[in-house]
Amino acid sequence: MTAWHKQGLVFDTARQGVGGWMRHSALTPTPWRLDDDTIRVYAGFRDEDGVSRIGYVDVLADDPSRVLRVSAEPALDIGRGGCFDDNGMILGDIVDGPGGLHLFYVGFQRVARAKFLAFTGLAISTDGGEHFERVQETPILDRAPGRSTIGAVHSAMYDGGQWRLWYAVGDDWERIDGQPFPRYHIRSVATDDLSAIPLDAHVCLRPRGNEYRIGRPRVYRENGRYTMYFTRGNVTGEYFPGMAFSDDGIAWERRDEALGLALSDAGWDSRTICYPALLPRGDDMLMFYNGNDMGMDGFGLAVAKRPRFESGTHV
Repeated sequence: MTAWHKQGLVFDTARQGVGGWMRHSALTPTPWRLDDDTIRVYAGFRDEDGVSRIGYVDVLADDPSRVLRVSAEPALDIGRGGCFDDNGMILGDIVDGPGGLHLFYVGFQRVARAKFLAFTGLAISTDGGEHFERVQETPILDRAPGRSTIGAVHSAMYDGGQWRLWYAVGDDWERIDGQPFPRYHIRSVATDDLSAIPLDAHVCLRPRGNEYRIGRPRVYRENGRYTMYFTRGNVTGEYFPGMAFSDDGIAWERRDEALGLALSDAGWDSRTICYPALLPRGDDMLMFYNGNDMGMDGFGLAVAKRPRFESGTHV
């Protein structure tokens, strides 16, 4: 079990954000090493209507509680009206690949007879991650049999000319106290071409027991062995991370007890912990994550001694 030491709320969006499009929340915080001194944390920041846009917070690598810079405008704004991402987006992954820095994101669209639709888009930056341009206005992972409502990439690795993707797949809804909540599980696929992702994917993890959703897979690799952090939800309202391990990134052994992180007694992460994403720093590993209400307050940090694994081109 990893011994994580919480560092508290690093970025309080309502207090430290720029307002307007960045009114509150910092959904699915995803760290990227900008340079030796700076860690850039991309996230989805919500406006007063709850619509999220991708922006970033730069923090000092040696002391991530010190905020250096906050993006004045979105690095990626919402899509054109009628497109799959016209009602907000959250981070999937940031990977350095052919042609620039690749931003995989999940776009949301409101529809009349479902709570939402959520599918994966791709944008690329050629200016070091300051701004991103969509490769297309349609999803790269779209509706297909078995994923009629959700197809959300949250981990990508580029190796030897091939992309490996891990994503959440949703096809129906769980009703809890009369309200619909999305049901989803985790799959994986490999492709040489992000414009032609195969439909034939591998099922990695499904909900178990009283769970109805398991998603936001963050996959890391050490000497050919894979570790996954994910977030799971059950019908009694628990929303909390878990872990799984794999030799090939396809067949997974789930071991939630290895996480080593617990709810706080009070405060911003006392009811929920979700969406952990990791980044190495010397002998330490940093975990950026959201707390109550799926990141309403912003994002926080925990630190542990470093397991030596890699994620995409992050490490």
